[in-house]
Amino acid sequence: MDVKKVDHVGIAVTSIEKALPFYVDTLQLKLLGVEEVESEKVKVAFLKAGETKIELLEPTSPESAVAKFIEKRGEGIHHVALGVDDIQERINELKEKGIRMIQDEPKRGAGGALVAFMHPKSTGGVLYELCERKDAEV
Repeated sequence: MDVKKVDHVGIAVTSIEKALPFYVDTLQLKLLGVEEVESEKVKVAFLKAGETKIELLEPTSPESAVAKFIEKRGEGIHHVALGVDDIQERINELKEKGIRMIQDEPKRGAGGALVAFMHPKSTGGVLYELCERKDAEV
């Protein structure tokens, strides 16, 4: 599997509005944009951090996976997203190697990217996201 880069690190927060001053004012990261991903019941904010990004994830519903994550583990690192080309081929390769996928087919995520998650039980407890995006996308 050819990983181009770490695309972003997802951080679960209870409030993007309350978290942003730390990232923008203290760390001086550039806010790239905020959007809602209705299918995942989250609001996301992307910040530029050198060659990668930080994605703040705020649940918009108590039923969202991020809300359940915060309830169980508290705020903090949620996932690491790996930038790839041809995401469906990467999914197939991983499944052939015995990796359990949360999605067998990519779905549309924040910034218009195609995404699919590996189950943390197959990856040593880390939630990894495969992320295929065009260079112009966030």
